[in-house]
Amino acid sequence: MNNPRILLAAPASGSGKTMITCGILQALHDRGMKVSSFKCGPDYIDPMFHEKVIHVRSGNLDPFFCDEEMLVRLFKRNAEGTDISVIEGVMGYYDGLAAESDRASSYHVAKSLRSPVILIVNARGQSLSALATLKGFLEFRQDSRIKGVIFNQMQERIFQSLKPEVEKLGITPIGYVPKAEEMVIESRHLGLVTPGEIEDLSERLKKLADMLEKTLDMDALIRMAKFAGELPKIPETKLPEGRDVRVAVAKDEAFCFFYKDNLYLLEKLGAKLTYFSPIHDKRLPEGVQGLLLPGGYPELYAQQLSENVSMRTSIAEAVKAGLPTLAECGGFMYLHEEMEDMEGKSWPMCGIIPAKSWRTNRLGRFGYINLTAKISTGILRKNDQIRGHEFHYFESGSCGEACRADKPSGTRSWDCIHAEGNLVAGFPHLFYEANPEIAARFLRRCAEWTEDGSKNPAGEEER
Repeated sequence: MNNPRILLAAPASGSGKTMITCGILQALHDRGMKVSSFKCGPDYIDPMFHEKVIHVRSGNLDPFFCDEEMLVRLFKRNAEGTDISVIEGVMGYYDGLAAESDRASSYHVAKSLRSPVILIVNARGQSLSALATLKGFLEFRQDSRIKGVIFNQMQERIFQSLKPEVEKLGITPIGYVPKAEEMVIESRHLGLVTPGEIEDLSERLKKLADMLEKTLDMDALIRMAKFAGELPKIPETKLPEGRDVRVAVAKDEAFCFFYKDNLYLLEKLGAKLTYFSPIHDKRLPEGVQGLLLPGGYPELYAQQLSENVSMRTSIAEAVKAGLPTLAECGGFMYLHEEMEDMEGKSWPMCGIIPAKSWRTNRLGRFGYINLTAKISTGILRKNDQIRGHEFHYFESGSCGEACRADKPSGTRSWDCIHAEGNLVAGFPHLFYEANPEIAARFLRRCAEWTEDGSKNPAGEEER
């Protein structure tokens, strides 16, 4: 069987993709199927909901971060051993890197993975007009790959009236979702709230799945997934030399934005990942040789992070002594001297970055970027390139100057990232598979680390 899969897309953000995707995942899981899930684009939070539903690995599929071969390889790796894969789209179905481009869109993913697509049309305040939207998306690209439709916020009687008209368009009317405000997942400044913050999430998703079993033709959806196109065999690429080292990874309420493929790559390169909480633990785990501080919502837990003085001291002393450290966005903010919370109150942090981080009222430098190292340090080499993205409402008094960030469309660029010795820290989120050598070099620097400081001088060129 060729990795049965379906991609759920929509004409725009806010159409109900995440809610319906989670409900479908739960329904498939309740049927006893082994399910894998994916999110198009760089989003961290939606995969957390997928994982919460089905308790398996959920990954990202992003055609900006990787070429088509890598996209297929990452999909097949994470879908291995499952009966069906559900892929949640991003933004509007055809929306890509630029206003006039469909590159890196959900449509791009569907084409690359030869996946059938179900379009979720938010029909609030509509009846026949919902068909006009559907027809437009079917015809906008000759190979739209749209094979079915789900109408969100639609009454059953209207769906039954429209069903024959949908069939005339040559696609399958999968069903409808009635208005269900109690099922809506709350949002905040970076997107959805995280699954751990919703006390009754499991009950709500179970209730949603039960409803979808009545309003959607789940059997038709499963049959459609089985007719996905044959995927080519893509061999795993040869990896650079890593090291067998222990790396501490911050993971708690404040730090929870991970690309699973980043962690997988580190493990393939030899890393043993040890998770810890900057909020709840007192110090770094014993015997670790490297540190990852990912993004998340540290601004929501600024007081708790600040009041855990022993942890802040442990991290500050280790980083200053040369512990190889990668810090992204929220982790970068945590390394500052001070960080504002959501109310604008400043709190002392780790004191590695000699600046303050504060809240703004808009997204800063939002979107995909190509990063190029301007200097050589312990982890970076001059002219190293890697892909990433920025997504933050906070700003820093010292964003760093070790790399240049270039927008993939247009001419905008800026300097960013602190890279001194064994530290790489900045607002950009990095996708390690775009340049595995940087991740491998990080682990090789970790292998040189000992707590007493007996290591090669930080920043020395590798020989």
